[in-house]
Amino acid sequence: MTAQDVNFDRSQLGVGYPGGTFVVDKDDLLRYCKATGESDPLCNDEEAAKAAGHRALVAPPTYCANFVRSLGRPDIKLNFGRIGFHAGESIDIHAPIYAGDTLTATTGLKDVYTKTGRSGTMVFVVWETSFSNQDGQKVADVQESHVRRE
Repeated sequence: MTAQDVNFDRSQLGVGYPGGTFVVDKDDLLRYCKATGESDPLCNDEEAAKAAGHRALVAPPTYCANFVRSLGRPDIKLNFGRIGFHAGESIDIHAPIYAGDTLTATTGLKDVYTKTGRSGTMVFVVWETSFSNQDGQKVADVQESHVRRE
């Protein structure tokens, strides 16, 4: 089976949808660092961040992935498989994300492809979410893959 054989709404490929606006709250950022064991002083110590030339605490690279989980996404009407699960994510940071920033997200369907494994055919659905700060600067891209199998 190839991706061409999979039934889904192909008109969704490459279309960007508003994902929402998110404020990078300093206290939430510090809680996130504590919960994840992030020890970089740029993320935990405002004076250290400023001494290093930053305007505020710097968010760890994985921080914006928290916002992805709250996004609503359109139904692509994938007609395959009975079992679905998260298959992974990648994060590309383009510029620092700071405490106090307001991030705007745009999300869209990036790819749908098939693979055959020991358990049979699997369909992978890849969503990409881009984040820009209040100045319109792109700060991060998060790709999430989800898999469906029979």
